[in-house]
Amino acid sequence: MNVERPDRSRAKDPRTGADAVRARIQQQGSWVDLQIRQAVARGEFDELPGYGKPLESLSGDRDPDWWVKQLIEREQITGVLPPSLQVRKEDAELDDRLDRLATEELVRREVDDFNAHVRWALYRPPEGPPVVTRPRDTDHEVERWRARREVRRQRAAAALAARPRTEETTPGRGSRRLVSRLVARLAARLGGRLGGRPAGRPDRS
Repeated sequence: MNVERPDRSRAKDPRTGADAVRARIQQQGSWVDLQIRQAVARGEFDELPGYGKPLESLSGDRDPDWWVKQLIEREQITGVLPPSLQVRKEDAELDDRLDRLATEELVRREVDDFNAHVRWALYRPPEGPPVVTRPRDTDHEVERWRARREVRRQRAAAALAARPRTEETTPGRGSRRLVSRLVARLAARLGGRLGGRPAGRPDRS
């Protein structure tokens, strides 16, 4: 018994004989390109944020939480969040908080508090998206904090060394005017003595 199988071959364009699906995709791509070119010609992309500037996410060290930080800044997220998003937000901001601390003891305490909050979010009943943030190793974070602090110190020292010293070695206009006034007063007191003969006395030669 012969079973007739359905024809699964793609339809052909009756005009060109080409694959109709592929031809339709190419036409859609051409239409999209046309819309973009027309929008560029109308200047609709001229005033976009960051136009003509390098992408900030490509500069410096790669931050795995860059998108969380940008989302928080762009959407100005405040208030109460689901635990998973709250600890993710704290994780994205933790390095900045640690860099504002002055001692290793405070850094360890801050990391321990963060880890306790992460564990609280992990073991509570599910609420919102799943928790993907994990506790951080305290000793490792202290080492990273020291390294970042040393980098800041080196940059500050380099900036101080590159600062021009003209302000320290060259007197300003106010100082020069003061010196000129003192010289004038001294000359007035001495009278003619600067010329080699006391003022007001007759010449007995």
